[in-house]
Amino acid sequence: MSARRQAAPGRAGGRRRRSPIVVGLAAFVAIVLAQAVFPQWARAAEFREVTSAAGVLYDGPSEHARRLFLVPRGTPLELVSSVAGWVKVRDLSGDVLWIERGELGAARHVIASTLAAVRRVPQRNAELLLQVERGVLLEVVDDEAPAGWLHVRYPGAAAGYVEAIEVWGR
Repeated sequence: MSARRQAAPGRAGGRRRRSPIVVGLAAFVAIVLAQAVFPQWARAAEFREVTSAAGVLYDGPSEHARRLFLVPRGTPLELVSSVAGWVKVRDLSGDVLWIERGELGAARHVIASTLAAVRRVPQRNAELLLQVERGVLLEVVDDEAPAGWLHVRYPGAAAGYVEAIEVWGR
């Protein structure tokens, strides 16, 4: 008789088959761990902008909460979460505040996050049209710019291109 072991019934070549429940549970655990390892800031951010003349930012999701800031029309805000007519948002400074959902619309503007160069064509060594300081609002003209660039306009100036790393809101 040989010393070779026989595969037990239900085993293929001595290896156990995993049940669909175990496989599903393993996938669920992998997703939960991925969310812990790759926090919210590592995922693609979603932005909206203030559409009213001035958006009121509160410290809680209620009109009875304390009013903290007024932000002008066009200001982009990052969506964090939402609750019954209120949206928790993050601003350029990183502050997390609340705003009424009705005061937000599609994001059409970005804010310079540093001294930003607006260039005639989307190249780092291209002709400089203007420089804007941190906090200046720029309108996004269209989505036709190459990867890493945005086609923008500053009020009263010609449209140009800014590197995406120099602005916040997209």
